[in-house]
Amino acid sequence: MMSICLRVSAQHSHVERHVVSTESVHQDTIVNAEDSSRMLIGKAVPTEIDYTEWRPDAMKAVWLGALVPGLGQIYNRSYWKLPIVYGGFAGCAYAISWNAEKYEIYREAYRDLYVDRQNNNVSDDPTRSYNRILREGYTIDRMGGVDTYTSTLQNWQNTYHRYRDLSIALTAVYYALTLVDAFVDAQLFDFDVSDDLSLNVSPQLYYDPQYQQKSAELKLAITF
Repeated sequence: MMSICLRVSAQHSHVERHVVSTESVHQDTIVNAEDSSRMLIGKAVPTEIDYTEWRPDAMKAVWLGALVPGLGQIYNRSYWKLPIVYGGFAGCAYAISWNAEKYEIYREAYRDLYVDRQNNNVSDDPTRSYNRILREGYTIDRMGGVDTYTSTLQNWQNTYHRYRDLSIALTAVYYALTLVDAFVDAQLFDFDVSDDLSLNVSPQLYYDPQYQQKSAELKLAITF
């Protein structure tokens, strides 16, 4: 019977310990009485803070990002993400502005045409809003008449209104994603991605005492 097994083992680096005799320490190391509290076997104990051990707080990164978009990424020292964050917000702002402008244009044209139609006062005056948006060479009659043109303006008004609201919703989603990114980035700040990580796969024989048989297996060795 042949079976394949997966075994995971962790290999850690060994730390060598050297034993120093008290006699050699007494001969080679002089410790002053005033510095005795700061000395250990002739070596001073560091009292300064090691700032290389700084680690961001995930919730603080979220609150900063909620206060000012992109501030969470700055706090996490992920400066390369700032063009992505602000570029995304710039695109969302442009989409909202463009769709809102189109909505206002078609809303005004539809409203004016609807009022003039009710009053039987529809004219070819180029200053009227519903005539200003016509392409050059086009007239209301060429657009299918007053009733058809009124329905067309209403449809475009509703379309750009929907696009504007959708752009606002997408902006809110993008804003939430920047907060999620700040939180996850802070959580994985000290995640080890160094070159010391390695994964070795090697075949070996495994003896099963229950069935008194040998089987082939794969050994997974993770070094970190």
